[in-house]
Amino acid sequence: MAYVRGRVRASVAALEHLVGGLGTATLALGALLWAAIVAVACVGGVGLLAAPGALRAVRWVSDRERARLSRWGEPIPTPGPVPTGLRTATRDPFVRRELGWVALYSLVGLVTGLVGIALPLYAVQDGTFPLWYRLVPPDAAPGIVWWRIDGLSDALWVGVLGVGCLAAAIWFSPVLARLQAWPGRRLLPPPPGVDLSLRVAELTATRAAALDAHAVELRRIERSLHDGTQNRLVAVNVLLGAARRAVRRNPDRADEILGQAQDAAEQALGELRTVVRGILPPVLDDRGLAGALAGLAGSCAVPCRLEVDVAVRCAASVEATAYFVVAEALTNVVRHSGASRVDVAVRREHGRLLVSVEDDGHGDADETRGSGLTGIRRRVEAYDGRMTLTSPPGGPTRMDVELPCGS
Repeated sequence: MAYVRGRVRASVAALEHLVGGLGTATLALGALLWAAIVAVACVGGVGLLAAPGALRAVRWVSDRERARLSRWGEPIPTPGPVPTGLRTATRDPFVRRELGWVALYSLVGLVTGLVGIALPLYAVQDGTFPLWYRLVPPDAAPGIVWWRIDGLSDALWVGVLGVGCLAAAIWFSPVLARLQAWPGRRLLPPPPGVDLSLRVAELTATRAAALDAHAVELRRIERSLHDGTQNRLVAVNVLLGAARRAVRRNPDRADEILGQAQDAAEQALGELRTVVRGILPPVLDDRGLAGALAGLAGSCAVPCRLEVDVAVRCAASVEATAYFVVAEALTNVVRHSGASRVDVAVRREHGRLLVSVEDDGHGDADETRGSGLTGIRRRVEAYDGRMTLTSPPGGPTRMDVELPCGS
């Protein structure tokens, strides 16, 4: 029974992949037709001006497929803009591979997507046909023009056919999804040799981001200790000195000063605890990521709905990064968004921890305006993760974060 449930869940996920791939395949077909028209026009010299635009259209569709495949598995790096100049662009290895992909995927993606969607539709239509076969003419069996339905027995055979379509959908949808993704997995990654150089450049950038994030974190801790705890300890020292002098002159006054010193010491201890929690929240060890995030959601001034689907603990650094991302995002929602609700979803999928925060505020969030988004991006990229922010004017604002957390 557990095996069947697993197959059903896999087929539902595959159907989602096939629907998304069908949309990309439709765009790929349009880009292929446009590129073919421009290529034919270039023979007479008419289409030379339109050729760069056609290549950019192919790149745009290819990037959409890269993003789609990256959400469902191993990330595929995105190349830069199409090189300027038609001759340079046609020599670019990315452009050549994308042209091959768009030609292949416009056929493979459409066929697998249509078949993958048709199977469950026929399963529902034919499987329920015995319930409504009297509503259609006898020679109008759904999808079977040559089959005349003369009674319930014939309708039940159509229902059996629907059960077969359902079984085929459950068993073959994952295969169709893998077949649909194959052209993108094969042709859209960087060519051999280029992948290594891109990876080196990416690691250089993330290393610099990690150093910047580390320096920012050290400055934050230093400010917290200097402006808070250090001042409290100085006050304790001054009060203890005053109490020592007052013991000989005015013992009653000394007791009052010692009470003030004790209060200042307790405040310094509280601020030290706050700094320590800022370095690595103990609540992550005590309650795990789900419990720690539940505490953040419960204390948020804006009503927060939390969904956490992480069956296996991630590395402590990954959980700490996810915790700080959600904490900073909720702080931004409270301070800047004007939202009436916020949704936080955390799940683990394909060796990556996916965090999304969405609010219904006025949108127009900007990383350059000092709202903490730059700090979130640096922290995420320092861990070789990715952050995507969507915040059109008028809202909603959605932030998606991906963090690698192993297999």
